Amino acid sequence: MDTAATPKSGPSETPKPTPEAIPAASMPPARPKSPIRTLIVVVIVLIVLFFGGRFVYEALNTTSTDDAYVNSHVTFVAPRVAGQVAQVLVDDNNRVHKGDVLVVLDKEPYEVQVAIKQAALETAQADLIAAQAAVRGQVAQARSARYKLQHSIEDVDNKIALLRGNAAALAKAKASLELARQEFDRYQKLLTTKVASKEEFDQRKTTFDSAQAEVNQATENVIQSRVNLGLTAKPADGQTLTDVPEDLPQTFSSVRQAQADLLQSAAQVSIFPSSYKLTPKEMLDEFYRRDPNGDIDVIYSKIIKDAPTQKQAAAKLLQAQHDLEDAKLNLRYCDIVSEIDGVVTRRNVNPGNNVQVGQSLMAVRSLTEIWIDANFKETQLSQLRIGLPVDIHADMYGKRHIFKGRISGFTMGTGSTLSLLPAENATGNFVKVVQRLPVRIELLDYHPDVEPLFVGVSVEPVVRIKEAPTGPDAGKFLQPYAPAAGAAAIAPATPTPETKPAVAPVQP
Repeated sequence: MDTAATPKSGPSETPKPTPEAIPAASMPPARPKSPIRTLIVVVIVLIVLFFGGRFVYEALNTTSTDDAYVNSHVTFVAPRVAGQVAQVLVDDNNRVHKGDVLVVLDKEPYEVQVAIKQAALETAQADLIAAQAAVRGQVAQARSARYKLQHSIEDVDNKIALLRGNAAALAKAKASLELARQEFDRYQKLLTTKVASKEEFDQRKTTFDSAQAEVNQATENVIQSRVNLGLTAKPADGQTLTDVPEDLPQTFSSVRQAQADLLQSAAQVSIFPSSYKLTPKEMLDEFYRRDPNGDIDVIYSKIIKDAPTQKQAAAKLLQAQHDLEDAKLNLRYCDIVSEIDGVVTRRNVNPGNNVQVGQSLMAVRSLTEIWIDANFKETQLSQLRIGLPVDIHADMYGKRHIFKGRISGFTMGTGSTLSLLPAENATGNFVKVVQRLPVRIELLDYHPDVEPLFVGVSVEPVVRIKEAPTGPDAGKFLQPYAPAAGAAAIAPATPTPETKPAVAPVQP
């Protein structure tokens, strides 16, 4: 037997069956998929989509910062007058209304001052009445001087008329003398011829002598009249007895004396002529021109009103009134009141303290005039504009309440430039650091009685940058110029950056 053809004996090898060769009945059954596992996977996917989608939505449509806090106006309470504290009516954390009395100072010293000023006022009133009476007396004296001047002028006119009358009487006497002389001469001739009797001649002689005496008397009367008018006894060559200067009624000595007396009386009531060279007539005409209608009563009423003595007394009365008002005002200032609605804080005054004007006694923080100061990064500013709506999350309330607000303005400078020691990069060692700009956010529909926000607490404002800005100055970076106090704001004629239409917010 050939051993080469015979296979080597050894352990038998069984061939592995293939899957196709295995019967279907002999394979293990497949496990069914668990519905709970599928549900969990679906829920996880939905949660991820919900929160992830919300995160993506907020990232694309909002911007926020966690560097923000609540701020408000604070009014420091300080006395306007010095004194001793009598009462302190409030304590820290008390709520007060505008006008509520907070501190009361001792009023007795100021009540005494009010009484003193009241007495001074009554004295000034009496002085004014006395001054008015004195002025009326001075005006009456001036009126008397005016009538005296007028009488002096009339007296000169009368003397001139008397001179002319005496001159006429002299002319008449001379005519009678001439007639008596002719009669005397004729009877003297008739007496020599025995035609006229001695008795008739004597009568004619007596008539002649009487006419001569009348002429002499008339001549003396004319001379006396001329002398009374300040003229020479005999007129100059080429002048008659009745010739007098035309301005004699205005330049006569008694008239000038009366004019000087009138000027002296008028000066006491502050009446002065435009020139001391005016004649009495010109001065009186100027006096009547003080009123368009020349009403003397109106003129004198103005003179009494503007008299220096009365104006001085009236000024003292006005000063006394102001002094009394000032004393009453200081008395009212003894009641130190709150100027705003708010909450008392930082009280540092007690009864018995002596306080000075302007000394800080306490502070009152407003509950209603509050806002959010949010420090946004400069990389976020391109998305912000005035009027954009803001959702405000306060740490003290968590997520259970969202306050509504809007951007109302931007601070003109970052926090580093407004610090006490601003950064100095002029040395060349410059390191760029992202700056933060304070942005003011005003609260909308804020009710401190329902859910108050305390000053200084942290908040997280979320600005909805895709929504349209609303309210005043919507869409701007800068607010317009503040109108001057007491003056109406005038719109400029040409458009300015403050008056251009609001621009749409920059999209991220």
